[in-house]
Amino acid sequence: MNTALRKQILDAFNFRHACKSFDASRKISDEDFDFILEAGRLSPSSFGFEPWKFLVIQNPDLREKIKTVSWGAQGQLPTASHFVIILARKENSMHYESEYILDHMRNVKQLPEDVVDMISEFYRDFQNSNFRLTESPRAMFDWACKQTYIALGNMMSVAAQIGIDSCPIEGFDREKLEPLMEQEGLLDMSEFGVSVMVAFGYRENEPYPKTRHRQEAVVEWH
Repeated sequence: MNTALRKQILDAFNFRHACKSFDASRKISDEDFDFILEAGRLSPSSFGFEPWKFLVIQNPDLREKIKTVSWGAQGQLPTASHFVIILARKENSMHYESEYILDHMRNVKQLPEDVVDMISEFYRDFQNSNFRLTESPRAMFDWACKQTYIALGNMMSVAAQIGIDSCPIEGFDREKLEPLMEQEGLLDMSEFGVSVMVAFGYRENEPYPKTRHRQEAVVEWH
């Protein structure tokens, strides 16, 4: 691998930090933000079923309403150039017999019907036996949420590589946020729930030096 490219990537990982507030006067260009969204859209997911939706919240009134039930986004919602709420699909659309899954295989993946039947059988066994996801709606939703974090990580990583700051946010009251969003026409609670938020922009202040465990403390070879 090209040494300069490797250094560039690691420099971006060292640059990235959880930015608590942003320089509100600086806006991300449409081109750069589309690049970040593409990193999310092209991210991998289990069986390739893409159990997510990305809501870009730019309306100031909406941000203010969301802020009232999002204690972890008090500094980011008013200052971020772009604010994204990542939704995860619920059991209604992720179940192996759901219309969403069948439509995805036929019309997004464009698979022949015999392959649809084969994957449906694998997916059914995976959900029923391997991960026991059909035991509760919460199990299915949590599994979908785990996958949205792959997209989240990719979006933040590519943002850092082009000098854009970010902050992942779990500090919200889901039981209050989701009804508020449904009332505002932002989601259908029978199909989606809120997984995580992420803010993007340009840092207002320089962060503390990055700290992490040494590699030998978190990696084992066997």
